[in-house]
Amino acid sequence: MRPPRPASRRSGQTRSETMSRRIGWIGLGKMGAPMARNICGTQAALTVFNRSADKCKPLADAGAEIAPNISVLAAQSDVLFTMLSDDAALAQILLGERGAVAQMRQGAILIDMSTVSPAISSEIAKATDAKGVKYLRAPVSGSVALAAAGTLTVIASGPKDAFDEVSDLFDAMSARQFHVGAQEEARVLKLAVNMMVGFSAAMMGEAMALGLKNGLDRSTMLDVIGASAVASPLIGYKVDALKARDYSPAFEVVQMAKDFNLILEAGRNSATPMPLAAMVREGWSELIASGDGDADFFKYIELATRRAGISDAAGKGSGE
Repeated sequence: MRPPRPASRRSGQTRSETMSRRIGWIGLGKMGAPMARNICGTQAALTVFNRSADKCKPLADAGAEIAPNISVLAAQSDVLFTMLSDDAALAQILLGERGAVAQMRQGAILIDMSTVSPAISSEIAKATDAKGVKYLRAPVSGSVALAAAGTLTVIASGPKDAFDEVSDLFDAMSARQFHVGAQEEARVLKLAVNMMVGFSAAMMGEAMALGLKNGLDRSTMLDVIGASAVASPLIGYKVDALKARDYSPAFEVVQMAKDFNLILEAGRNSATPMPLAAMVREGWSELIASGDGDADFFKYIELATRRAGISDAAGKGSGE
């Protein structure tokens, strides 16, 4: 992990103003924990909460306070971040009489960085509007490694003044930040990006199956793909693991299946035909049914080779 870096302050913002802001964070999973850890590397005062309390200890060791419950954290926070697993978890934490939004003060900023549906996000927007809370939808693109390095990409929508006000906090956890609209635009764009990421695994799977079925070597194929016109940072990051057939999860199949459910729901709600997304979604179900739900989503390559009747030995290729 990179060493803590000094806070980058907004224009006209003094060090004392940075220190006086009370930052709250709910959700310390695989992505949330390293992102919150990077906030600890700034001069902001951070307080955290997680339903599994043991996940708070590393943040406490890094200098964060631990809130006794969500209500206290929401009431005391000038800026409250959430990074949760899905629509149901987000609704449970934020909405209702006992939810975090109801406890927040007027003028505070809520920043949700989860990958969730535009529909649940719109419900949250209604609640924050009624409470006078500024609401930023700010999902991120990138892996756990990028979260730890503080080099994610933030895709945000909501009030532009709120986005500008927390730019120093986004700087602490990301290399790039985009403000893309005033409402649910960030939710849709994040789903579009994740759809393309999922397509990359399916596309490589069928390409590898075609090559292996016709006698090509696995390692050679991956080297050429990694140097070709279709190469990308994602593929470059995966090449060595794919050569070794190492599917240790950076992003699990079950998570990608969840995101494709959201993608298809957004398509239905906006009358957007999505035949490719529907077809690839079935692949995630096939992987889950075969016991590969907890594997990295690039396990789609093994699915494609199995469909082509390629044995494990043939799939390894002479380069392994």
